[in-house]
Amino acid sequence: MRRSCLANPTRLLVGILANLLLALAALPVSAQAPSEPHAGRSFGPAYDAAHETTLTGIIDEVVTTHAAGSPAGLHLLVSGPNGTVNAHLGPFLTKETKGALQKGTPVQMVGSTIQLREKQYFLVRELTIDGRTVTIRSARGFLVYPHADRLGKAKANVSASDQNKNQENGSSR
Repeated sequence: MRRSCLANPTRLLVGILANLLLALAALPVSAQAPSEPHAGRSFGPAYDAAHETTLTGIIDEVVTTHAAGSPAGLHLLVSGPNGTVNAHLGPFLTKETKGALQKGTPVQMVGSTIQLREKQYFLVRELTIDGRTVTIRSARGFLVYPHADRLGKAKANVSASDQNKNQENGSSR
């Protein structure tokens, strides 16, 4: 009777490992990890907190469509004293904030400029619009999800509704 490769898991594992080693040995040298670390190469453009600046200007255009080679998410073209800036706000804005972003609206932005594929982008960390400041990125430049406090609010609402039910059940006894 002939034994299947699946009946002997050790033999199967040795075969997989041998093929993996052969595949790794066949990789060209240029495909291996670089010897020097490069900041920001793993998850997107690097945010340089040491070179943060504050820009003020007027919104020329709100760009919601993604252009190839640019950071994903919402962009603002903002005219200021030094010309037009492409400000990246990311994909995590609330509906309220998106609604406030209109052509001709004055804004103040704190962030850092990066060079990406021969174009400059201003990565916004804080956006002030209509007297309200919105945090877009953390101090290290990571995009912040604005609904982080929703979970706490949802738990509070559930607790309140549970208390109401308990009061109703207790009063009807």
